[in-house]
Amino acid sequence: MSQRLYVKIREEDNVAIAVKDIPAGTQVMEDLVANQDIPQAHKIALCDIPAGGEIIRYGVVLGYAINDIKKGDWINEHMLELPESPSVDDMAFGTNLVKMEDLPMPTRTTWMGYKNAEGPAGTRNLLGIVTTVQCAAGVLKVAVERIKKELLPKYPNVDGVVAVTHPYGCGVAINAPMAYIPIRAITNVIRHPNFGGEIMVVGFGCEKLTYDRVLPKEDITPDNVLTLQDYAGHDAMMNAIMEIAEKKLQKLNLRKREELPLSDLLIGMQCGGSDAFSGVSANPSAGYAADMLVRGGATVMFSEVTEVRDGVHMLAARCADAHTRDRLAEEMKWYDKYLADGGVGRDANPTPGNKKGGLANIVEKAMGSIAKSGTSQIVEVLSPAEKLTKHGLIYAATPASDIVCGPSQVASGIKEPYSDKYGFHNDMCIFNPAPIT
Repeated sequence: MSQRLYVKIREEDNVAIAVKDIPAGTQVMEDLVANQDIPQAHKIALCDIPAGGEIIRYGVVLGYAINDIKKGDWINEHMLELPESPSVDDMAFGTNLVKMEDLPMPTRTTWMGYKNAEGPAGTRNLLGIVTTVQCAAGVLKVAVERIKKELLPKYPNVDGVVAVTHPYGCGVAINAPMAYIPIRAITNVIRHPNFGGEIMVVGFGCEKLTYDRVLPKEDITPDNVLTLQDYAGHDAMMNAIMEIAEKKLQKLNLRKREELPLSDLLIGMQCGGSDAFSGVSANPSAGYAADMLVRGGATVMFSEVTEVRDGVHMLAARCADAHTRDRLAEEMKWYDKYLADGGVGRDANPTPGNKKGGLANIVEKAMGSIAKSGTSQIVEVLSPAEKLTKHGLIYAATPASDIVCGPSQVASGIKEPYSDKYGFHNDMCIFNPAPIT
């Protein structure tokens, strides 16, 4: 055979992944023939597996065979019984800590960015305009288009103007127990590193999410906030927004890129559309890059509770201390309760597309997903949209859904691709495509 037809991860695995579609009758390896057509990325049994027997990939039990499986059989999602979730009580911590000097060395330890007075540096120099309520979004959208055409050309050092809008602020239980999460997200986005410390918030005037809920008193000034209902008509609103925006652009235009240490860089990791190859190709590559960045002093954040729950014990082993382990357990317990209250199981994830790509269940997806975090010690665990306090590898407990995970990470300060599919509707491409070369 001129081309290898399978990928096997660990010696103890009793399944392998088809590199390409394998027709029935194909000799896959010296002593293995495919009994059925095996779709690309799907599993083929490397030995006979009895009903109730373990199906092992990554050295991990993905599930138990519902019926007898013959050597050479195609194994798909309908043939496995999901194992129990790993317990989050009394998880061992600190048992798999890789020393900093054992991580791969980055090719360089500096990058070109925008230094901020505090917190991570920016990868871009943007004017960010944030709304307090969805009712202001339409007016702001028109204003931003005018700013781009009429003002931005005068300020060549400013990379762009971003309207950060959201469906919150009015008609909501603003004092509900969990309301602090969206409020925290909006509060932190206002101070995103790519906005250079320049605050510009547009309100409508009758919303529940008032300025004092997202800004300290000293920042609620005519230079920073604008209430549309204070102006008589569309033109007056436009003129007021343009006037404040130009003052902000003048300040931002004074900023210049400078060479900065990696300790000023914060990068976020997210999964794309996962398949059975993700855990052996893209995600390990991202994980290796994460390790290099951490070794160089940068901070790297990875996320998605749904997609790490079945590997939580592996993450606990990488937690630097008991407090970090306990925070990890708290977030997983919240998720377990959420599922129980909704009467659904954790295997609602993966998606149909994931399964078509060979993922049998959430255990297999989790094993591939956590690969993007590399091997570094986990130094902090954050709740959604929470600001970090440490440098290194950080786990942010967000949902897997892009429309929530993306804004949550951005609110925590990461610089990454950010598009209209996320919950904060904007054109905010806030990752500089070449901060490190």
